[in-house]
Amino acid sequence: MANSICLIDTSKCMGCRGCQVACKQWNQLPAEETAFTGSYENPPRFSADTWLKVAFKEHDREDGNVDWYMAKLGCMHCTDAACMQACPAGAIYRSDEGTVNIDEVKCIGCNYCVTACPFHVVGFDRLTNKARKCTFCHDRLVSGLEPSCAKACPTGAIPFGDRKQLIDRAVNRVDYLKARGKNAQIYGIDELDGTAMLYVLADNPEKYGLPADPQVPVQTRIWNAIFKPLRLFVVVAVAFGLWANRSQTREIEQAKRGEK
Repeated sequence: MANSICLIDTSKCMGCRGCQVACKQWNQLPAEETAFTGSYENPPRFSADTWLKVAFKEHDREDGNVDWYMAKLGCMHCTDAACMQACPAGAIYRSDEGTVNIDEVKCIGCNYCVTACPFHVVGFDRLTNKARKCTFCHDRLVSGLEPSCAKACPTGAIPFGDRKQLIDRAVNRVDYLKARGKNAQIYGIDELDGTAMLYVLADNPEKYGLPADPQVPVQTRIWNAIFKPLRLFVVVAVAFGLWANRSQTREIEQAKRGEK
């Protein structure tokens, strides 16, 4: 479990996307061409080039007004990390700082981590055949700096610091919001044995696009329990299968070009 975490106080988020831009800039991630999908949330999903995005959730109230729920979303860096358990190559590891990162050299492009993640935040680069996601700005952490998203936030909605201190801060904030009639709660203390992204929510997690009870998929736990001792053999088998599939696809495409 990470000792230092980010506390995302959604009641202070104004949807400026400063964190989203800072993530792109620091990690040198290219912009993606997007289209309007009927929501201010853009891009609509995570990818190999989008590791962080701001949720814009619109909910109608009984009185005819609208409530907006906005929050920074990205990798949670879970203690009980489904992606780590799903990876047959041992490419996903926990750093000394408690962050969950992907070693792209070891990644074999099997996509198991993408499907296992209960938050759907792992992207996949089809050009390099590698999985990619938020690193919690690990390179900044080891240099004594805070994550770029926390640094860029103009409202103080993403403080970074000691886990215990920020949990105390979250408790006080939830009490404050409840006193003002909000269905406030903390998200991330117990979920998946604790996450390095802790949330103060003004309402139920589903309203922000977060799962109410995130779980490691049963098949992922079974896979990890059965095949972990045989990881080397599994990696070779999966890598061979992926290589064969790509070779067959390439031959089909070449044949199609020849027909033309």
